[in-house]
Amino acid sequence: MPLESDLYAPVKALLEGQGYVVKGEVRHCDLVGVRGAEPPVVVELKRAFNLGLVMQGVDRLTLTDSVYLAVGTWPKRMRDVKKLCRRLGLGLMIVAHAHVEVILDPLPYTPRKNTRRVHRLLGEHARRVGDPTRGGSTRQPIMTAYRQEALRCASLLAAHGPMKLSALRTSGCGPHIGRLLQQDVYGWFERTGRAVYGLTPEGRRGLERFGMVPTEVSRSPEPDAQHV
Repeated sequence: MPLESDLYAPVKALLEGQGYVVKGEVRHCDLVGVRGAEPPVVVELKRAFNLGLVMQGVDRLTLTDSVYLAVGTWPKRMRDVKKLCRRLGLGLMIVAHAHVEVILDPLPYTPRKNTRRVHRLLGEHARRVGDPTRGGSTRQPIMTAYRQEALRCASLLAAHGPMKLSALRTSGCGPHIGRLLQQDVYGWFERTGRAVYGLTPEGRRGLERFGMVPTEVSRSPEPDAQHV
C-alpha cells in the first residue's frame, strides 16, 4: 500500500494535464488545483478509504463543490462507496502504480425513491403487531409480520389439530394465510388433505422457541366440520 505522499504526484500530473496549477498542503488541503477564475479543485489523499477521509471531504465542500477523495487501494465495498460519494457530492479517484482512475466526478445528486421498497417498508410496518423487536438487536431472529402470522397459524393448529384453509382464514390468521402456507418458509406446515393443513414437528419446535405453545390443547373427539 503506497504512502499518502506517493499519491500526490500522479494526481497532480492528471490535473496539470487539464490546465490546473496545482499545489500541495494549502490551508490543510492535501492538494489544490486552480484554473483561471474557476472554483478550485480540492483533493484529499488517503492510503485507503475510511470514515476520516469522508469527513475531510465533507469539510472541504464548504470551500468548493469540486472535492475528490483519492485512495491508493480499491475499496472492498466499491458499490456502497460509490453510492456514498454520490450522495455526498464527492468525487472519487483510485491511484494505482502511478496511474489515476477517476471513478466519480463530484456532481449534485438527488436519489430517486424506490417506490417498491417504500411500499414493502410501509406494508411490513402496518402488518407487524406491536413492537416485538428492539431496534439494533443482533444474533436473534427478527419478529417480522410474516413470522407473527406463521406463529398465529401454528398456535391454532397446535391447539385444534389440522384445519381447513377457510377456517384458518376466519380465525385471525389474516388474508394472506394461503400464500404463507404454500411458501412455508420455516417448514412448519404440512398439507394433510384437500385445503387442509397441519403442524409439523418443526412447527412445534418453532412454537416452543418463541414461547407460544398453548398451555392446554383443546381438541374435541369429534372435530367440527370446518376443521376437517
